[in-house]
Amino acid sequence: MDIRAQPKLVQGIEVQTLYEKFKDPLQLTLVAGKEGLHTVIEEKSVNRPGIAMTGFLTCFGARRLQLFGAGEMAYMETLSQAEQNNMLDRFAKLKIPCMAVTRNLEPTPSMVEAADRYGIPLFRSPIASNQFVTTATVLLDHAFAPQVTEHGTMLDIRGIGTLLRGKSGIGKSECAVALIERGHSLVADDLIYVKLINETELIGQSSELNRGYMECRGIGIINVVELFGIRNVRLEKRIDLVVSFREWSAEHEEERTGLEQSYFNILGIDVPHIEFYIRPGRDLARLVEVAAMVKAARIMGHDSAREFNQRLLAHMAQQTGS
Repeated sequence: MDIRAQPKLVQGIEVQTLYEKFKDPLQLTLVAGKEGLHTVIEEKSVNRPGIAMTGFLTCFGARRLQLFGAGEMAYMETLSQAEQNNMLDRFAKLKIPCMAVTRNLEPTPSMVEAADRYGIPLFRSPIASNQFVTTATVLLDHAFAPQVTEHGTMLDIRGIGTLLRGKSGIGKSECAVALIERGHSLVADDLIYVKLINETELIGQSSELNRGYMECRGIGIINVVELFGIRNVRLEKRIDLVVSFREWSAEHEEERTGLEQSYFNILGIDVPHIEFYIRPGRDLARLVEVAAMVKAARIMGHDSAREFNQRLLAHMAQQTGS
């Protein structure tokens, strides 16, 4: 019986984590409020204060990163320092996690003062507001994505992210090495870290510690980059197919036509699933490679099993009619 890890739900990320991980893509510079870097961002969306700056705080997204673009900063310039202070005091009482000013605009003195006084990190970025929102939303979506670990080996086979599963010692690594030798790419070995992106897409990756390394029984740890080259390692890949290796017994019946599709559920997403039973003489690497090619063909709208079944039915109907 498989023992699977429980999903990890991310309830929030610290502002410091956002700054350290996303500093380069968002081109962030910390202007003030460094005492509040341990504040937690609890929602993955970016909020533009807009009408909330006038005092209308109903439905204000206080738990999000607050973005001040050209429009917000132009409005700030129309306010007196006292009015700016009152507005920022209201925002601070709602415990906003951080603020960011885009287009390389200069934060007002009131913003800098409020950031330091209340411990609200204030960032500045040269990126245009729309681009900042798009980039930050993608990055935050990854950071907040539900996560789970799966035991096995994951490869990119002709563009199809394939997760190999099976009990320890059944032959996953040997199969993976044979596939890598044929030019396919390793994503992760032993533990695959899976994230659910946009509630629709499963992305698998390895930890930074063992990226590019594999364990082969009888040989030990191998470095895929040194043996096969950098192109045979992928940082991450969408999971399109799950292949489970099982020990063969006479009681098991394997799929013969391909008409019946089974699925393997990861984080609520059903992934197409194939089971191969281990028997002497079976070239598992070749079978997995063909299974990935069949999956690729189905994505493109070609289903050989259904096409053959339709031809067979048409032939039977023709024979019956004649």
